Amino acid sequence: MGMMKEFKEFAMRGNVVDMAVGIIIGAAFGTIVSSLVNDVIMPPIGLLLGNVDFSNLFVVLRDGASAGPYMSLDAAKAAGATTLRYGAFVNTVISFLIVAFSVFMLVRGVNRLKRKEEPVVAEVTTRDCPFCFSAISIKAKRCPHCTSDLAA
Repeated sequence: MGMMKEFKEFAMRGNVVDMAVGIIIGAAFGTIVSSLVNDVIMPPIGLLLGNVDFSNLFVVLRDGASAGPYMSLDAAKAAGATTLRYGAFVNTVISFLIVAFSVFMLVRGVNRLKRKEEPVVAEVTTRDCPFCFSAISIKAKRCPHCTSDLAA
């Protein structure tokens, strides 16, 4: 029973819960970015480059059970060919760049907010008496501690 209590205390700590929420949001964001790259960004780029589907770009390193050429990545996989899928890599690099840029913009925004929250400098209202070194009001003409005349 004690081990369950310790686990519950560990799991309910603020940092662990915050980290779990961050991981879940991050995974969801990654899915959105993958869809953005694969479904929105890459099709127009492929169209501009001559109707190329980047996710289907590959190089055959070794033929499979049936010899190539293979018309698609699925055909190469079905034949058991060893392929280098550079088109999928291009999609992944573009996804990474979008995520990295998004994180950069988030950090930049947080840093701007932190800079705006600079502490207010407190106005100086006291000084030290040159005779007894006690803290006294700036406006004082005589030290209330040692009764020295401060006007001179």
